Amino acid sequence: MKRNLLLAMGVLLFGGSQLFAEDLVYKGKEGPGKGKHVVLISGDEEYRSEEALPMLGKVLSQRHGFTCTVLFSTDPEKGYIDPNNQNHLPGLEALKDADLMIVATRFRTPPEEDMKHFEAYLDAGKPVIGLRTATHGFRGPWSYFGRQILGEQWVAHHGAHKRQGCRGVIEEENADHPVLNGVKDVFAPSDVYAVTHLTDTDTILLRGAVTESLDPDSEPIDGPKNNPMMPLAWMHNYKSPGGGEGKSFCTTMGAAVDLVNEDARRIVVNAVYNLTGLDVPKKANVEFVDPFYPSFYGFTRKPFWKERDIYPWDFALGKSPKAVDPPGSPEWPYRKMGPKSK
Repeated sequence: MKRNLLLAMGVLLFGGSQLFAEDLVYKGKEGPGKGKHVVLISGDEEYRSEEALPMLGKVLSQRHGFTCTVLFSTDPEKGYIDPNNQNHLPGLEALKDADLMIVATRFRTPPEEDMKHFEAYLDAGKPVIGLRTATHGFRGPWSYFGRQILGEQWVAHHGAHKRQGCRGVIEEENADHPVLNGVKDVFAPSDVYAVTHLTDTDTILLRGAVTESLDPDSEPIDGPKNNPMMPLAWMHNYKSPGGGEGKSFCTTMGAAVDLVNEDARRIVVNAVYNLTGLDVPKKANVEFVDPFYPSFYGFTRKPFWKERDIYPWDFALGKSPKAVDPPGSPEWPYRKMGPKSK
């Protein structure tokens, strides 16, 4: 009854955040990003972007001054977050005044009317960040997004899924790139993706070394999987179908559990600065605003989300939903991943 009332009201103020029925806005505090608007679009069934992007929105808004709007795939009737609903991604009109778009979707097919805002954003040549499954973020008329806007599409898992992790290795020839400021130790429990379509015009920042296990202390494996190592993070110049020319940053990291790693968060925050025309800090503050309890990645059936019963406002400032790992998740060393992880 209470949540139905909030949906009917449409707007609620909570701890400095504006909460709408289907999106979440963190107002930017003082900082270099003050006056700039970042729209973060979640919507994947596997890597818990609905947990990762609110955390990033809090860091960007409270630590750096960017106003951040987070969008979610939701159940159209009840309003709870439902990543398995590939067709309902409300709130894209927020892109009208956005300075940067961060995408962490997987095979979405929103209504064409809603995606007009997405197309207009790209045709204006505005900057884009893609995380993990954004390389295959959309189907249908927007399936071009990964390859054309980010520089890569879905290819394959290069490491062993849920058994081998990924260690970031700096590309030496681009080690002085500002997006790498303060980035030293990157580890992601999600495996390395195959990346085969980048060209000489792309700037590779990190490569991904396949590690022996999901333990952040595990070593890269010997053998052909790491010779050569796949690109893990890069800059790309894009041209949209409508003729817009812009810049993007993409990393095949981005599972919620990946972003427990401080430098995995830092490279994304650095890319936000760089793509919005700001000087990148020498070592950006990426400390969690609220404790971060990421769920392990993995597919779930639709009833899981109804039973979990989480809504956009459950990620408001001051709130931290607890991790709920999908059935059959492997054990992984939470305590080694950071002081505020589970």
